[in-house]
Amino acid sequence: MFSIFLAVLYVISPIWPLGENPLVGDPYIIVKTTSHELAFIDDGEVKQQFEVAIGKNGEDTPQGEFTASVKAKNPYYRKMDIPGGDEKNPLGSRWIGFDAKETDGRVYGIHGTNRPSSIGHNVTNGCIRLKNADVEILFEEIPLGTRILVTSSEKSMEELGIENGALSR
Repeated sequence: MFSIFLAVLYVISPIWPLGENPLVGDPYIIVKTTSHELAFIDDGEVKQQFEVAIGKNGEDTPQGEFTASVKAKNPYYRKMDIPGGDEKNPLGSRWIGFDAKETDGRVYGIHGTNRPSSIGHNVTNGCIRLKNADVEILFEEIPLGTRILVTSSEKSMEELGIENGALSR
């Protein structure tokens, strides 16, 4: 009797997955640390991919699913007291902070760089670094609240997008 009750509850439950995943269509970012790639997904398709730099050994980029919680143009670099827009500022022209390790987007982020030759390498203090032109594109496209998946998976961007509800099968 209890199993029949559970079966009925399962079928009439308001969380029953009918139709399209409601998250498909929302902006989503996937960062694969193994290949130094970032994919921007929107409207259920991979719109753009960029090469990135990630955390160096001992200061690895945190893995998991996070949320973009801060956006800033010409961010100030507090660690070395370098104003935004200064050519010595390692954060480049844009900052998209995410909530890894309960930091509210103030410590870990996707940002530009004053050293474009560093892209493709493990050189950051845990952030995800893009060329300034690339982060400026991303900055304009994503709203606060965008989900960001950072993973060392060897799966394709499409497989990861499907698994995480950003792409349809």
